[in-house]
Amino acid sequence: MVDGAHAATHAFRMLFRHARRRRAPWRVALTALWLASLALGVVGQVAAQSREAHVVTIDGIINPVSGRFLERAIEDAEREGAVVVVLLLNTPGGLLSSTRRMVETIFASSVPVIVYVSPSGGRAASAGTFVTAAGHVAAMAPGTNIGAASPISGQGEELPETLKEKIFEDTAAEIRAIAERRGRAVEPLEATVLEAKAYTANEALELGIIDLVVSSVSELLDAVDGREVLVETSAGEVSVTLDTAGLTIREVEMGFFDRLLALIADPNIAFLLLSVGGLGLVVEMWSPGLIFPGVAGAIALVLAFMALGNLPGNWAGVALLLLAFVLIIAEANVDGFGVLGALGIVSFVLGGVLLFAHFGTPSPVLPSIRVSLWALVPVSAALAAGVGGLTYSMVQSRRHQPLEEAALRPFIGAGGVVTAVLNPRGTVRVRGESWTAHAADDERIERGTGIVVAAQDGALLTVERATEPGEQT
Repeated sequence: MVDGAHAATHAFRMLFRHARRRRAPWRVALTALWLASLALGVVGQVAAQSREAHVVTIDGIINPVSGRFLERAIEDAEREGAVVVVLLLNTPGGLLSSTRRMVETIFASSVPVIVYVSPSGGRAASAGTFVTAAGHVAAMAPGTNIGAASPISGQGEELPETLKEKIFEDTAAEIRAIAERRGRAVEPLEATVLEAKAYTANEALELGIIDLVVSSVSELLDAVDGREVLVETSAGEVSVTLDTAGLTIREVEMGFFDRLLALIADPNIAFLLLSVGGLGLVVEMWSPGLIFPGVAGAIALVLAFMALGNLPGNWAGVALLLLAFVLIIAEANVDGFGVLGALGIVSFVLGGVLLFAHFGTPSPVLPSIRVSLWALVPVSAALAAGVGGLTYSMVQSRRHQPLEEAALRPFIGAGGVVTAVLNPRGTVRVRGESWTAHAADDERIERGTGIVVAAQDGALLTVERATEPGEQT
């Protein structure tokens, strides 16, 4: 760097002497150019000499979002020349497919990956055990634990030994392979799968599951300095000596899209998005033309389906939730007595219960996932209250206006809205009631169009398009 600065200084000195014979502004310009070039050279040299540890945090269920985030973080670390990647892990478990993807990403990394279970009180349960064991260096903070949940059936009882062996053999073989590749204790790690063993940080250290117990990232980097690890390169595995003392710590954060997915990939948020989306469509169909409820509901449903794509959702539960809103819409448009609305509430509650229910073979790395009662009960109660209010108002309307009187009541001049396409006959809502209607001049009038009653023949109304906004009621 010094030789380069001397060469640049000499070159610009010659140009400056030449410029002295010319006008003064040239001297100022050349001087500024020289100073800028020298500054850029110094900055470039300092940047080239910067040594960083990229710190990646995964806190929550391991899912496709976690897998993609770790994969991109390691690719960025390789491209930018980071010395190590430190993965701060705190997870109750997750999807087996995402766990395997993360393990493969760590194995294929040319940058050493240190998995650090943190903070104190955190855990690397179930799927987190696999990811921790796969790290080039595995560390835990004091007060953390590592291990798997007990394998149980959908009814909660212990699985028969033969069935347990059949279900978990493939997973146990994978964790044995990880332990053998990283030189970790095989039997204690295998027991986390087959026997649901869990260990404290100190127990894991004594058994050879992890390499060290430290209290912070800076302490971790100092402790692993000089340790030799094997990393994957284009020429195969090579031994690398970690030089981590005094590294600059750089926090790697998710992009906006990944943060959004990580936020909504929660059972309760996915349930609420489905509920809000369905309710928005109900409001839009009940009052056509409002636009906002329909658009907001559609967006909420799209986000809900994105969330379910990153969670082990049960599509039977999704179908029941959507059926609930179809029944509620039907209740609002059919002259019934609350039966459809009641069935809609039952369908909604069942859908919430079954949304993340799993009745097949249990996974040894997936934690219990369900919609919280704190989310299900209030939303169901609010929906039931709304349907009950709608039913009550319809019953009261019929009680005060018997069918005979309603049929004879003069409606001429009253405004309303088309609820089923008039082609030329269909259904309209006038004064809060559904009526069979015929379009004047046999024209086609689309649903949601404002109309005015032109004539009445018993229970049949003849209607025309509303010409003024005020005519629609």
